[in-house]
Amino acid sequence: MLWEPISSVVLGLALSWAALRSLPGRLPSRRAVFLTGALGSLFGAYLTHSTVGPGHALATPAGAVLVGAVTLSLLIRPRGRRPVRSVTAQ
Repeated sequence: MLWEPISSVVLGLALSWAALRSLPGRLPSRRAVFLTGALGSLFGAYLTHSTVGPGHALATPAGAVLVGAVTLSLLIRPRGRRPVRSVTAQ
């Protein structure tokens, strides 16, 4: 019971580390990326465990990795473009 949340957080941290290594200039601060990956995968493990029930040792970490990857993808910024300001904001 205790191993599911611990393993999901470790998987989220590993996913965050891989994202920082592959997309160094397109992500915000390292702290935000690690926090988002860990919390996203923890939520994914909770969601998967609630959906499929206990006793699915492979489904819960898979759901944790999937939701963690989705939350990390929300942090990716566009490549090399400056943010466009509206005319009314200038």
